[in-house]
Amino acid sequence: MAKAYIKRICDEELGLKLDAFGAVHIVGPKWCGKTTTAKQFARSYIEMQDPDKRDMYLETARIKPSNLLIGENPRLIDEWQIAPNIWDAVRVSVDRRGEEGLYILTGSNSIDKTQIMHTGTGRIDTLTMYPMSLYETGESNGAVSLSTLFQAEAFPEEGCVSELSVDGLIFAACRGGWPSSVSKKSDRAKLMVAQSYFESLCREDVSNVDGVRRDETATRLLLRSYARNISTLATNRSVLKDINANMDMSDSTFYEYVSTLKKLYVIQNVEAWCPAIRSKSAIQSSEKKELVDPSLVVAALGVEPEYFNLDLKTFGFIFETLCIRDLKIYSNALGGRVSYYHDRYGLEADCVLHLRDGKYALIEFKLGSSDIEDGAAHLNEIESLVKKYNETEKQARLRLPDLKIVITGTQYGYRRPDGVYVIPIGCLRN
Repeated sequence: MAKAYIKRICDEELGLKLDAFGAVHIVGPKWCGKTTTAKQFARSYIEMQDPDKRDMYLETARIKPSNLLIGENPRLIDEWQIAPNIWDAVRVSVDRRGEEGLYILTGSNSIDKTQIMHTGTGRIDTLTMYPMSLYETGESNGAVSLSTLFQAEAFPEEGCVSELSVDGLIFAACRGGWPSSVSKKSDRAKLMVAQSYFESLCREDVSNVDGVRRDETATRLLLRSYARNISTLATNRSVLKDINANMDMSDSTFYEYVSTLKKLYVIQNVEAWCPAIRSKSAIQSSEKKELVDPSLVVAALGVEPEYFNLDLKTFGFIFETLCIRDLKIYSNALGGRVSYYHDRYGLEADCVLHLRDGKYALIEFKLGSSDIEDGAAHLNEIESLVKKYNETEKQARLRLPDLKIVITGTQYGYRRPDGVYVIPIGCLRN
């Protein structure tokens, strides 16, 4: 019996994009559910990786790629990047037919743009997918809507209560948001999915992405070093030094491996927000180290959920990775993007969530309740800096933050007298 489809937050966005564009390109890491989601909308499809038909598809793509597009629309071409000229065939077909919702393309690695003739701008739009959020897996009760907060609608007067314990949060992070893991019967089986993905990534995916043979051990060491420095501003130099303690890796090899893992949507660093409230030299501008899902951090470290019972400090960094993942998912339909703020005076916001309309939220992640006060103080101080800047710079005013939020791993959510929202991650949704 086929497994029931678990609705994804991006479903609505995919439907809208199919109404607006001739084709939609769904990108994201392997196993995050791209093909399964695309099939909910497709009326016909081909899977380019099908071993029984791959050679036939490739030969057709070489001689007459438009033949692969014959079928009821929307037509899904899964892992299209195996035959890059399919992209141009789709673009030409969209131009000729002048219709919306004709094709869905899915891929687990970014394509070398030199292999296609036209970007497809205006014809092919992109949708980024991630592993599942806590709300999609049912572990967040969704009592607080991020989009509702941005619309200045009321926070629940009675506050909110999360049913997700710290142990449950640890397990969710170690299991990850991989759709196939959620349906497994046992906890042990659920945890094996992320570990299997990690093993496949190191052994095969880093080489299969472009046919260049890469070393499995080097990939493991790089990801382990990334995991040790997750959610920090560690420099590439310090990550490379960590790797070189176990094997020799040149600068060029390091950056080539990082680039490859970005193509696979595994490394997803967070960029800095650099407003004019401080001098440029005072604000950190390097990227914060992040992976696409917290389970890959755990797999790279080689630990089990029980490990974090005695090391909640390390789990605090993994908790931040989980929160960043969920915020990307929740804000995607709003055109949201995430960054961070940190200056040399120690003032920080773990996340700055920007929307297309200019609204933004300052966010701190605090696993336990004892750190909430410190997180709120940081957010209020950044808001004060923006106010002071606006008082002196009449010509280039900055927008004040629309929201100040401390996201926690605790049970209770509420609005503080200073306007800071304290929201358990187990209560948040899009």
